[in-house]
Amino acid sequence: MSERIILEQAANKTVYREGSRIVKEFTASHPMSGVLNEAYIHACVEDAGVPVPRLLGVTPSENGGWSIAMEYVSGKTLKELMDENPDKADEYLEKLVDIQLATGKYRVPNLRNTRQKMIDAIQTLTEIDASTRYELLQRVHGMAQHSKLCHGDLVPSNIVLREDGSYCILDWAHASAGNAGADAAITYLRFSLDRPELAEKYLRLFCRKADMAIQYVQTWMPVVAAQQLTKHREAERELLEKWISVAEYQ
Repeated sequence: MSERIILEQAANKTVYREGSRIVKEFTASHPMSGVLNEAYIHACVEDAGVPVPRLLGVTPSENGGWSIAMEYVSGKTLKELMDENPDKADEYLEKLVDIQLATGKYRVPNLRNTRQKMIDAIQTLTEIDASTRYELLQRVHGMAQHSKLCHGDLVPSNIVLREDGSYCILDWAHASAGNAGADAAITYLRFSLDRPELAEKYLRLFCRKADMAIQYVQTWMPVVAAQQLTKHREAERELLEKWISVAEYQ
């Protein structure tokens, strides 16, 4: 049996490499329905032809939980390349935007709708008062309903570039079918939290290449901040609450 190399550890899962495959091993307390849903989303995206690691299966784990196995994709993530070559950050940022726009052209009708996903998240949010929840829900209901493939967490660490120049997109647990502006707002939020020096540059670049008004992406920002707040990450709370506390709702 191949050696297990741990790549990531979180409260609900451990991700490790074992030979030619990557395994996400969830804790026993993580709902089986959540594991199966993540595998289902990945399968839908893979069936649509999106460049993703090949899904190998879902199996019970020795810890009493469940595991998802995927093929290991060789190469480096955009995050690794940005860290190694800070002078090429603009080049890699443009690569990310190009990949995000290409991803949005796929149609995966069996995925959950982005608007409904946002609505469900906001309705469970107890950290904000009822009036703010109402205003956020009104904003979401006022958005046009689209059907573009939205990754839901397209950040540099989730894109692998192979040596031949091709790419592979990882971690589809948050994917949905909906509005490209919402997906861009999520990526902008992640940059604001993790790489603030690139956040505004990303937003301007995405909107220019997508021929999309920056104001449209901005209308989604309080909504995606509210959704992110449901993850209860204390280090992010101050920025998220600032995004939610907008002066006007339209």
